[in-house]
Amino acid sequence: MIVHYPLDTIVGAARQLSPYYRELYAGLPERPTLAQLPVIEQKAFWAANTTQDNRLLTGPMRDGMVFKSGGTTGEPKFSVYSRSEWAAFTGVFGMGLDAGGLADGDRVANLFYAGELYSSFIFIMHSLLAARAGSLQFPLSGRADAELVEHVVVDFSINTIVGTPTTLMNLAAHYIGAGHTAPSVRRLLFGGESLYADQREILRQAFPQAQAGSVGYASVDAGLLGYADASCGPDEHRAFSRYTHIEILDEASGEVIEEEGRVGRVIVTNLTRLLMPILRYPAGDLGCWIEPAGTPDRKFRLMGRSEEGARVGPATLYVEDVRQVLRSFHERLGASDFQMLVEHVEHRDRLTLRVACAADADTRGALEPELTRALHAARPMLVDLLDQDMIHPLRIEWVALGGLETNARSGKLKRVIDRRHERR
Repeated sequence: MIVHYPLDTIVGAARQLSPYYRELYAGLPERPTLAQLPVIEQKAFWAANTTQDNRLLTGPMRDGMVFKSGGTTGEPKFSVYSRSEWAAFTGVFGMGLDAGGLADGDRVANLFYAGELYSSFIFIMHSLLAARAGSLQFPLSGRADAELVEHVVVDFSINTIVGTPTTLMNLAAHYIGAGHTAPSVRRLLFGGESLYADQREILRQAFPQAQAGSVGYASVDAGLLGYADASCGPDEHRAFSRYTHIEILDEASGEVIEEEGRVGRVIVTNLTRLLMPILRYPAGDLGCWIEPAGTPDRKFRLMGRSEEGARVGPATLYVEDVRQVLRSFHERLGASDFQMLVEHVEHRDRLTLRVACAADADTRGALEPELTRALHAARPMLVDLLDQDMIHPLRIEWVALGGLETNARSGKLKRVIDRRHERR
């Protein structure tokens, strides 16, 4: 049985038992509506969610799962699920896999990442077990050698492979380099990042019989976000309406967007979690509705990353991580500001950190290697992905003070610019 709660129950528990939410909701009506709840500010949220003296949780961690979430700067971020909440998370996501076409007897190679408190591998494994369709799983992981994966695909007639797009692309490169194809594979299910048209073409060369689609939309911090059924195109998902409230808010005004086609921040309220309440939490993505209001499990399309962080391949470099790194360079850079630009070039993602400062050219040139090392230390997964040739090297672009791109309507600085969806 999948346990979920009325909004009033979660808000009441959060106000009574979580010091963070008690303070955040001070002054609100006794039974506030969803719209009356403030949108979570992530810096304060994660500052309250520490390993010691935790002010966010509503009770002790006794059973369930604990995962790492996000970067490593300052206090490490983590997400916790009680046993019943984890069962709800994977159970509902399993329903989404069924809606997406998972069938009895499917043979699924799981190439998501495992260990080191990462969630994706074990999450997909448990979701497949929870699905109504009975699949046969092959838990290979994202670090499995490509030759081993190819042998397992052949020996067991694997028909479905799940993993991040970067992992799938690396596997495709192995097949193409060896002059092989995998005709038994009928579906490639990806998650953690978008899959672009140029990547789809590469995948078709290695897996000529396979259709590529989303495994679903979720994150370790926000939880359930959406599922993909047969009607969904690239970057399209349906909301798990019974178990989450998905909102799209205007980036400048915070206005709730109901009309189709208008892009805003994706905000989630999770109705299955009490221990670590997720109430109007920014998912970190931009999106827009593509079906009328009132449509059951209303469909939306993801439109790139929002201000919370820049996703590069399957890794996210958070704005706060960069801010703290640059703070350590303040004396040498002088007055400074920054924005992150993400592009998709030659089948891989590329991150450019644009830094506006008053320092002279010699100072900037001397600092660039040191700044790059500091950013890699803040998000070590970027180094792992670079070593595996999954992303382009980090670039630093120096601009004059006042030279960063701003929103034409509001004049506010664009902290993250995601240009990948402009080239679909």
